[in-house]
Amino acid sequence: MNEIRKRKVESLLQAKLAEMILLQDIKDPRINSFICVNRVDVSNDLSYGKVYIGSFQRDSTLEKAVEALNHAVGYIHGVLGKKLPLRSVPHLTFLVDHSIEDAMSLNRKIDEINAQ
Repeated sequence: MNEIRKRKVESLLQAKLAEMILLQDIKDPRINSFICVNRVDVSNDLSYGKVYIGSFQRDSTLEKAVEALNHAVGYIHGVLGKKLPLRSVPHLTFLVDHSIEDAMSLNRKIDEINAQ
């Protein structure tokens, strides 16, 4: 598979999924607008994809949101099939990504060191 095509599909999926979450297309109270789509990785044949979900909040809502997204994957697949110019939409799996929390923690530690 062409690497450029793969990156374009990943970018397109990331944008559409972020739009769905932001506009609250998925009617589940566990999914709020504080979560974000950090990264999308698709397989070389574009049949499978991993979606990494992060949050700016420090509580356990991220795990619940990812659980809700995995539960609604059929609905999400159907909506993406209508919105995306792809022959077939990859089968998506949503995963928790703590990179935002880790980066914020690292920033706080750097600020503490600079303050001393």
